[in-house]
Amino acid sequence: MDTLRGKLILAGPTLKDPNFDRAVVLITEHSEEGAMGLVLNRPSGATVGEAVPDLSWVAGAGEIVFVGGPVAPNGVIVLAEWDDPAQAIVLVEEDLGFVPSDAGEALATAIRRARVYAGHAGWGPGQLEDELADEAWIVETPRREELFGDDPENLWAVVLRRKGREFALLSTMPPDPSLN
Repeated sequence: MDTLRGKLILAGPTLKDPNFDRAVVLITEHSEEGAMGLVLNRPSGATVGEAVPDLSWVAGAGEIVFVGGPVAPNGVIVLAEWDDPAQAIVLVEEDLGFVPSDAGEALATAIRRARVYAGHAGWGPGQLEDELADEAWIVETPRREELFGDDPENLWAVVLRRKGREFALLSTMPPDPSLN
């Protein structure tokens, strides 16, 4: 099995789960035991300072907390780009990984930038593979600026457009084509 760890999956038009409507998910773990990821384009509206003030040192009090997915919505996950990757609890890529839950401000100098997520997305053994076979997801290699971008609401369309051809056309599809 080829791992999708470090890849983006974008919700395709056949995916009917409202949790993933036009979602862009960074796959952070993928093995025979299942998969885990973070939805990158669901800002919550709450700031880090309001929701998890103890993490203001890592992402800034005014930064938005993102809804990482429907699993464990009260859990907090911090994805960071590291200057010192040895400090990460788990790495997704060479310098991209998770901030340890017991980390303190001393780690601030080891991190270039970070984003805070409430919850995550998860798939059991074979579930993601089945969804991929059903063409529910579109796989793409991420660009780093997409992981920490300033325009998360348009991320789905942006990534589809850069894939070109039929994907660029899909990016222009209205949320409800029946209203067209």
